[in-house]
Amino acid sequence: MRHPHKSLRRSTTAGAATAVLLAGTATGLAPTAHASTPASAPAATTSGVRFVDIAGDGGTVLKANVFTPAGADGKHTYPVIVLPTSWAMPQIEYVAQAKKLADSGYVVVSYNSRGFWQSGGEIEVAGPRDIADASKVIDWALANTPADPQKVGMAGVSYGAGISLLAAGHDKRIKAVVAMSGWADLIESIYSGRTQHLQAAGLLSGAGYLTGRPGPELQQTMKDFLGSNLAKEQEMIEWGKKRSPATYLDRINSNGAAIMLGNAWGDTIFPPNQYAKFYEKLSGPKRLEFRPGDHATAEATGLLGLPNDVWTNTQRWFDHHLAGADNGIDREQPVQIKSRSTDAYESYPDWKSVGADKRKIDLGAGKQIRTNVDSGANGGIVMLSSTLDQFLRLPPMASIPLLPRSYAAVWQSERYGSTQRVRGTAELHTTVSSTKESGTLVAYLYDVGPLGLGKLVSNAPYTFHGQTPGKPFPVDLELFSTAYDVPAGHRLALVVDTVDPLYIEHNPSGAQLTFSSPESDPSYVSVPLRDK
Repeated sequence: MRHPHKSLRRSTTAGAATAVLLAGTATGLAPTAHASTPASAPAATTSGVRFVDIAGDGGTVLKANVFTPAGADGKHTYPVIVLPTSWAMPQIEYVAQAKKLADSGYVVVSYNSRGFWQSGGEIEVAGPRDIADASKVIDWALANTPADPQKVGMAGVSYGAGISLLAAGHDKRIKAVVAMSGWADLIESIYSGRTQHLQAAGLLSGAGYLTGRPGPELQQTMKDFLGSNLAKEQEMIEWGKKRSPATYLDRINSNGAAIMLGNAWGDTIFPPNQYAKFYEKLSGPKRLEFRPGDHATAEATGLLGLPNDVWTNTQRWFDHHLAGADNGIDREQPVQIKSRSTDAYESYPDWKSVGADKRKIDLGAGKQIRTNVDSGANGGIVMLSSTLDQFLRLPPMASIPLLPRSYAAVWQSERYGSTQRVRGTAELHTTVSSTKESGTLVAYLYDVGPLGLGKLVSNAPYTFHGQTPGKPFPVDLELFSTAYDVPAGHRLALVVDTVDPLYIEHNPSGAQLTFSSPESDPSYVSVPLRDK
């Protein structure tokens, strides 16, 4: 199950992760040392920042900064927002947005998550100590700032989003949450289809070592995960469940916080599917926003203080649910999405309405492919390909006629006479048999133009173990949710191969996969379209 080329890929990914983080440091992401202000220091008379030490769980020092509304005189209280930092980011990450919120009448406390940069402790990956830290920071804010205990909110990007959602299930004081580019299900995020997301895990692991102190549990888990240690699979799944907000859904709903979720269609670390499923199960006030981009790229300009839709709606959410403003956000359709192909926003009453018109593409005659060779179809590069799609509309591409049919199974629809607005989650159903008991396949949905050039619409991996060689078995696979317009005159193509640099594959040497479509159980890909 371990192949030589996998080790090479892991090394390449780790090198890429290091390069990305070094580049971030070079452009000013590294924190500047600041003297800590004692907890007893008087509130600021302007919304300038002061830096403090906060005792987290077990007394661990958390480096933090605090913004207080200008003119705070100790006689009035204000809504408070707590911002845990993203993975590998320093405590100054949210300074621009914290200043804006303070100028609008909020106390804002941003803290560096434990194990990173100047904060103490080890990286717990949103474990119990991280959740307890969030409550300790709220305690500190209520004791040392003019924060209103009835108006507590949390928000964050990526790691900060996950911690905020988890905290909402454990601390009833939290009344509103905005979770940007985060996760609800950690397993479905980086182990979807029972397949390790190699580049995503490698990037996170490399960034953790570069900017923080991974604890022994994290080190062992990543070693087992990237080393394909199936003997530890269930243990790793339980580790991930403990760190997944979806596990605490009942608590989150019972506590009743108003929750806004935002993510990018092309998020290569936390794909959008798991957020959409979580959103549908929330019972309190809620909002879901999806936009083009990759992990945290939709929010990035806002962190620099530039105009940004995500952060604008974040403040609107808090203005209504914490400050009581009648700004209309509660009367808007709660699901707001932006297609990768246009600049227009679309509104829906719920997630199931996004792709209400489902059309099937029949996958007819059987096809057989060999494994262990990248056919040329792939999902791109973590943090790069979807960003190019966001800003330049250049998704990963492949020449569909030139894909080697020995290594790639290809099915195509008819040419469409009108624009097909793909919205939501495409689903593949097929029957597979393998010459080996284990294997991996990756499915891709392409928009194919008249010259055969395919632009990636979506993809997803699928891994199986313990199958009887030669015996057919059904495969049901959800591709990653998206919003993409297929122009008139184009067609959709489903491509399946067995190797993609984004994922770890489990194909033994010499394995072959056969795809069939029995009369009693036809194969198809179901494509969700916007209801006309």
